[in-house]
Amino acid sequence: MRKLFAGFLLIVLIVGLTSYGLWTKQRSSGHYLSDLRIRLALNQGSPGEHGNLLGIQPELFPSDYQSLPRLHRKLAAYLQQARSLGLLNARTVVVLPEHVGTWLVLRGEKDDLFQALTQQEAMNWLMVSNPLKFSDALSKAKGRSRLDDARLRMKAKAMASDYQALFGGLAKEFGVTLVAGTLLLPTPFVEQGTLKFGRGSLYNASVTFGADGLPLGQPQRQRYPTFEQRGYVLGAADQGMNVVDTPAGRLGILIGSDSWYPEAYRQLDALGVKLIAVPAHVAGKGAWDRPWRGFKSAITPAEISLRPGELSEGEAWHRLTLIGRPPASQSIAGISVFLRGQLWDQRSSGQSFISYNGQTFTQDDAGGRGARLINLWLP
Repeated sequence: MRKLFAGFLLIVLIVGLTSYGLWTKQRSSGHYLSDLRIRLALNQGSPGEHGNLLGIQPELFPSDYQSLPRLHRKLAAYLQQARSLGLLNARTVVVLPEHVGTWLVLRGEKDDLFQALTQQEAMNWLMVSNPLKFSDALSKAKGRSRLDDARLRMKAKAMASDYQALFGGLAKEFGVTLVAGTLLLPTPFVEQGTLKFGRGSLYNASVTFGADGLPLGQPQRQRYPTFEQRGYVLGAADQGMNVVDTPAGRLGILIGSDSWYPEAYRQLDALGVKLIAVPAHVAGKGAWDRPWRGFKSAITPAEISLRPGELSEGEAWHRLTLIGRPPASQSIAGISVFLRGQLWDQRSSGQSFISYNGQTFTQDDAGGRGARLINLWLP
């Protein structure tokens, strides 16, 4: 009787494991209609021969990342609209927001993940849908938040390839220089024109692609990760700045609240940077108008006198970022671009803006659906 019962349990176990294995391999891709609405929210200056900084503030949702063709269709529609408005030329530098590439971790995942109610539930689906990849990544994970690390590390190869194919392809398709937001990868680097990764800690990094679709220089890594990410993302404050030469001028990239640190501008000045791109992200519905909570990392610059709660999150970005505080930077212009949309229960709320000639220019409204274009013609 015991042998019969043990045999029955073994059969159940085999059937269960086989069913689970088959389930993890199923990857359906149902019909999905993207919201392609986009509006020119800010157009500063007059067209000229020196080019322009063009920020695309996309409105993205989880299902946009289910396949590369979906995401390409949406971003290409934004660029096509910019072209129809006369905003694209050989000297255009297009800037996308922080983490627009990070969510490529979702590409090819199961419908159950995209139908989750919360981001945490979605991440759980990501783990159980990729048991072997996740187990291997967990054994190599770094930092305190090993689960968060492993969820991204297990998709690093696909993410690096998809990121270059998508954003490098868009830069080539539209003949522009493209600052491709950011993504999280283990020790990212460019070798022989290809974005690669190593075995070290995760970094929040941005790659700029030229009009030939190839990376310009090395990835710029975030210097001061936020408190929320410091458990699994390593800061690069001890590493140099990677500036790139574009048809519009020498460009520096400051990721997120790295743009709040005066020392970063001094370093960019020393490298002859004239244009600054800030891929950024503010999470939480209404967070832009809530009281500022202070610096998002462990380091607060001595020369900054602002105190938490003294002004709103948005006002702090305007006060601290780019060239709104002359003579903090010798750059002639900069643009800070935020993500729009909602990833499960997490809504983004940042509002993109331009800094030029010591002034800050903001989009004309924050409400309404759809993406936004933010443009500055360079003098």
